[in-house]
Amino acid sequence: MDRAMSSPERVRVVLAQRRGARIVRTRVEVQEQTAVGDAMIRGLVRTQLVLAIRLALLAACLLCAVPLVMFLFPALSDVAVLGIRLPWVVLGALVYPVLLTTGWIYVRQAERNEQEFADLVDD
Repeated sequence: MDRAMSSPERVRVVLAQRRGARIVRTRVEVQEQTAVGDAMIRGLVRTQLVLAIRLALLAACLLCAVPLVMFLFPALSDVAVLGIRLPWVVLGALVYPVLLTTGWIYVRQAERNEQEFADLVDD
């Protein structure tokens, strides 16, 4: 009997996919600005831009609501807090917490977006 005919065919068995090659490839695509890397970076920039526009519109709506409320309810303009009229108190003191909170939310969300991008590149 021929020995080549009796031996079984060898089969390569892969139990798990290699992850290292994909990590390097994704990072290289971003670093070398290939089409895939460029698309990934454009997605990150687009996400950051949408976040910035959304929060800017929210802050603008909140800040523009102050004069509108004073116009619609003129009696509020006559209210005094510690001897200072309410519109000046709102514009002088209450605007800053709105701006600070908006900035804090933006930084948190932007860092989260960047972390998700880094995880996508590393995955």
